[in-house]
Amino acid sequence: MRHFHVSQTLRMTVSKTVLPIEQYLHQPQRVIQAITDPKQIEQIAPSLFRLQLRPLQFMMLKIQPIVDLKVWTQADGTLHLQSLACDLRGAESLQKSFTLKLEGKLSPHQAGTTTELRGKADLEVQVEVPSPLRLMPEAALKTAGSAFLNGILLTIKYRLEHQLMRDYHRWVKEQSLEPKASTMIPMPGLTS
Repeated sequence: MRHFHVSQTLRMTVSKTVLPIEQYLHQPQRVIQAITDPKQIEQIAPSLFRLQLRPLQFMMLKIQPIVDLKVWTQADGTLHLQSLACDLRGAESLQKSFTLKLEGKLSPHQAGTTTELRGKADLEVQVEVPSPLRLMPEAALKTAGSAFLNGILLTIKYRLEHQLMRDYHRWVKEQSLEPKASTMIPMPGLTS
């Protein structure tokens, strides 16, 4: 059994808008859709999502992980992500010995007049390495496995840095365009 673990951190400044990022982060379904391809995600419960990753090539294996993710937000706007289950397509023989654990956290921090988002993600995989790969030196296998997993986290980080901010600003614009119930003007001749 081989164990691989990688981590990534994120720090980015959020430009000031009329609505704080904390309000946006309280919509996990929107956040998940902002950082993934909508064709790859299915909401299966209010805070539970099934993410179908693109097929991945590792050495001579081609696998497609399908991960169930629980996503929730604390009162302070901290967004949490945790994997609950994972299936493998293309490598069913590995399914019994394969475990994937993904945990992520993204939290807003006030720094004077600006807000900084700080995040951390940990990805762990345990797997029984197929016999052809067992011939590889341990160090080479560990390096290749870690590089492979780190590539997954770097993709998530890139999407957070770019797609999340674009969607946040789109959401702020949408909110400013929505009519507010309290500003509705009563029609003449109508009484309540």
